[in-house]
Amino acid sequence: MKNTENNLMKALVFHGTGNLALEDKQKPTIKQSTDAIVRITTTTICGTDLHILKGDVPRVTDGRILGHEGVGIIGELGSEVLGLKVGDKVLISLITSCGKCSFCKKAMYSHCLNGGWLLGNSIDGTQAEYVRIPYADNGLYLLPPDADDEAIVMLSCILPTGLECGTLQGKVKPGDIVAIVGAGPVGLAALLTTQLYSPAEIVMIDIDDNRLEVARSFGATQVVNSSDGKATEQVMALTHAAGVDVAIEAVGLSATFDICQEIIAPGGHIANVGVHGKSAELHLEKLWASNITLTTHLVDGGTTAMLLRMVRSGRLDSKKLVSHRFGLPEIMKAYNTFGNAAMEHALKVVINLPA
Repeated sequence: MKNTENNLMKALVFHGTGNLALEDKQKPTIKQSTDAIVRITTTTICGTDLHILKGDVPRVTDGRILGHEGVGIIGELGSEVLGLKVGDKVLISLITSCGKCSFCKKAMYSHCLNGGWLLGNSIDGTQAEYVRIPYADNGLYLLPPDADDEAIVMLSCILPTGLECGTLQGKVKPGDIVAIVGAGPVGLAALLTTQLYSPAEIVMIDIDDNRLEVARSFGATQVVNSSDGKATEQVMALTHAAGVDVAIEAVGLSATFDICQEIIAPGGHIANVGVHGKSAELHLEKLWASNITLTTHLVDGGTTAMLLRMVRSGRLDSKKLVSHRFGLPEIMKAYNTFGNAAMEHALKVVINLPA
């Protein structure tokens, strides 16, 4: 469905809360010598895109092309891009980093003074036929031609997010009891990556029985349906009133953050992953003497290369996160499917474009 007339392309455009449209837009062009233009072959929808659609990310303005995940083919390169060439197949990281600022030198790429989370946020994103990638040397990962797009696109965002913001920030270690609140794609990514660190138990908490069964098939040792408001009691019963060593919040709601605070054991770690559009209360009147660690974290993408090796070797099966497939002309249907995940039994939905 390439649209070459008048240098136009098809793209999914945000027009304010609750309003999306598939439109003709100008194809991106090189603006800086460190840019690349990538022709998208596979993209996907993130829970953060739904937060944008609901108005939870007000910095995203009318007219923005959404999306921050993708696999594609390099179509054009700036003169200063090294190690890549036109025609290369690449993974697009959601994080843009210059590699030179004070935050990049501390490996805090998400807080890059010249980048961070830009795609589908403050610059046009990947839910389109073409996308401009700033600082392409740092934001693109070279792939072999036979790489599986659907498996690899899970490494743009959710797998690094689950690993970096959940598993690693939660300090998961062998023998731990880990609870993950939220069995959506990022929660399931945390589930997959948590297992790399050999916890004794992984308890998945959600209101959706289908997703809980998926979580069990992905390796959760216990599942708890929290729709009755009694998740805390069930988890405390499972742990003989001790609580969990690590609680990973993967939803972004006050209620799910509360569960994490209620089930954490003394000396435990609460790792917040969810995007919070509204305030959540921190119960220091209960936790002040509990020796807990609470972390907030935006994915940096520093683990992407390692995750790529694990997917390519078969050690990590990322493709099983994909539940639905659409073409770009069907992207509105894809959003509806992903936004009604419980009814549609949706995990990650991928958008495949012509090669």
